[in-house]
Amino acid sequence: MKNLALLFAIFFASQFTMAQFSENKSDYKKYEGLFDFYYDGKNDKIFLEVDRLDHEFLYVYSLSSGIGSNDIGLDRGQLGNEQVVYFKKAGSKLLLVQPNLKFRALTDNDLEKKSIEQAFAKSILGGFKIEEEKNGSYVIDITDFLMQDAHGVVKRLKRAKQGSYSLDRAKSAFALERTKAFPKNVEFDMTMTFKGEAAGGYIRSVTPNPDLITVAQHASFIELPDDGYKKRVFDPRSGSYPFTYYDYATPVEDPILKRFITRHRLEKKNPSAALSEAVEPIVYYLDNGTPEPVRSALLEGGRWWNEAFEAIGYKDAFQLKILPDDADPLDVRYNVIQWVHRSTRGWSYGSSITDPRTGEIIKGHVSLGSLRIRQDFLIAQALMDKPFADRDDNNQAMLELAIARIRQLSAHEIGHTLGFAHNFAASTKDRASVMDYPHPQFSIKRGKIDFSNAYATGMGDWDKVTVAYSYADFVEGTDERKELNKILESAQDKGLRYITDQDARPQGSAHVLAHLWDNGTDVSAELEEMMKIRKTAIDNFSIDNIRTNEPNSVLEDVFVPLYFFHRYQTEGVAKIIGGLEYNYAVKGDGQNVVTTVDRKMQQDALNAVIRTLDAEEIAIPKEKLGLFPPRAFGYGKTRESINGKTGVSFDPLSAAETAADMTLGFLLHPERASRLIQQKYLDSKNLGLQELLSTVVANTIAKKHSDEYISGVQQNINFRVLFHIMNLAASKDVHPQVNAIANEQLNTLALSLAASNNAMNKEMARRIKTFYAHPDKFKVIPAPVIPDGSPIGMDCFH
Repeated sequence: MKNLALLFAIFFASQFTMAQFSENKSDYKKYEGLFDFYYDGKNDKIFLEVDRLDHEFLYVYSLSSGIGSNDIGLDRGQLGNEQVVYFKKAGSKLLLVQPNLKFRALTDNDLEKKSIEQAFAKSILGGFKIEEEKNGSYVIDITDFLMQDAHGVVKRLKRAKQGSYSLDRAKSAFALERTKAFPKNVEFDMTMTFKGEAAGGYIRSVTPNPDLITVAQHASFIELPDDGYKKRVFDPRSGSYPFTYYDYATPVEDPILKRFITRHRLEKKNPSAALSEAVEPIVYYLDNGTPEPVRSALLEGGRWWNEAFEAIGYKDAFQLKILPDDADPLDVRYNVIQWVHRSTRGWSYGSSITDPRTGEIIKGHVSLGSLRIRQDFLIAQALMDKPFADRDDNNQAMLELAIARIRQLSAHEIGHTLGFAHNFAASTKDRASVMDYPHPQFSIKRGKIDFSNAYATGMGDWDKVTVAYSYADFVEGTDERKELNKILESAQDKGLRYITDQDARPQGSAHVLAHLWDNGTDVSAELEEMMKIRKTAIDNFSIDNIRTNEPNSVLEDVFVPLYFFHRYQTEGVAKIIGGLEYNYAVKGDGQNVVTTVDRKMQQDALNAVIRTLDAEEIAIPKEKLGLFPPRAFGYGKTRESINGKTGVSFDPLSAAETAADMTLGFLLHPERASRLIQQKYLDSKNLGLQELLSTVVANTIAKKHSDEYISGVQQNINFRVLFHIMNLAASKDVHPQVNAIANEQLNTLALSLAASNNAMNKEMARRIKTFYAHPDKFKVIPAPVIPDGSPIGMDCFH
């Protein structure tokens, strides 16, 4: 009897709730779109009307207003993950289900499909009590689902060690100005406040009250594209991003992991025409809050892509316009280039919303850091000879350099959202791709730095290859795979190379052509040239590199990118030592698979990089030190200042120590040391670790300078050399032969240093003795932290 009474109570309660919604519905604001929904202004609630069960759509969350800290990484316009979802009825509620699309069975056999669905877990993202049911349509209260921290602000703050926070619902509400409904998408925007106790400097630096952080999160429900999109096979040589899933209906003789490229849908109106308009062009919109002259530069650079589409027979297939004033950048109907502000310099990046079923790009979304342009301006200011000697508005050359970089940046980031990966080997072939990271290219003319060739313009030859592979239209009946291979083989015949991120990062990677921010076909020769440019610019550097009425302290800020001007080229040159030459080769394409770099190339690289450990090369000239006083009041040091150990005074010894440590971190990297062991065994004529260490020691610790200041700078460099050799001697992540050779070098050094009457040599001998007392406890003593550098005027996060 009690159970019967309980059932009646539940039934009447549910009927009361349903009746309550129906009675008040006329008071709510109704939005009509992909999903109709109602806003209850009295209670700040949203009720969603679901008229199709088990019908898939796309759910995307994003950040419509951010925190403004590059270090925390929560930017305005930042996209979250896209998820295919559907509503399913379960008793008196609806469940929001995310199916598992990683594992599939593409077959007509329904039982085979079901076996895969049941084999792998799915996710229930939300459960909602039915508020009203009428003619197969259900109304649910979706407020709590939308008012959750879907973007992970709390997790991100905790991971960045900025404090522990939680959502404060009392200080959160729907933002109706960005909550909208359209036929193919509905958009919800929520102002969210997170409360907690701030624990880090990053969050304190960008918030008025770091214990209460208010951002805006956005949720989109989007109609999935129709089935007219045709997937295109992925090839590791193509420069495109892969999209993958497992198909368990695949015949045993074929791979179960399927790989396709990500791309926008693009079709010719007239497939048989040599030049045709697109059925639906790819249109991007620039943030209408972007100021001039940046706006014009971004428009110009972004429109370069149309060159590549024209090369495959499309007329005006890629277009770039200004975002309408009433458009929301997060609206899925717009591909957007957004101008993003942060408190410090940081990466720009190109993101996309893609269909998780096919890899089709639905929306491209570029985020460009607004401070990037200022770094290139600063580089130009440092390299110019007395730019402000006569007038303080002599900015044109600096501005032109910065604008040239912004044009390239626009093209680069758009390229990511078109489906293209980095090509870090492009600089070896006439700057063949905007998808490379470009360091400004300078030269010396009549004793001054020439900027005229700083950045390339327009599409590179490789960019046209990637567009052709991803977007070329083929006549019906054509063997598409065969035609795609022709595109790649033609590029290969022209000497175009493609190597991407995994083989280009400075620490541990080994490819001899793929480097970040490098210049030139011969990176070693280019480093020699950069060192000459650096020396010329330092010799010319003066008080006239800042404007009238600016504190002398500002000179140090301008000097930093000049002093470390060689840092990125040094990365590239160091990689050649113990380096490899290889391609993403496939059977039958005739490419070199993998070879060790020859002795001469490695020796040239070692000769070039050794210069960056020579005090005569990297010491700041004594006559320039008077330019850098203690910091003026109100103009304190920043993370982009040279760090030192002398308190308020400028510390040239630490500057050189920092620069040398940068080189040694690359040159004596444990993985590189192990590769040198291996290559010496395979070819006794090649460079080995013993020779590398002997060369480094001969040009540092064993080197003598007559000038006491230069000698002092060299001593600081020498201690860094010693610590890095100790690191190889103690490392557990190397071949034992590396430990043996490094220990032999230390023992030899210990004997010669201990026999010396020089106090510095005796100190080094003492440190070697201390190292051997407790080698298991050794850690490389940190050098002063190098000022922020990358991105120097550029680029991306993926």
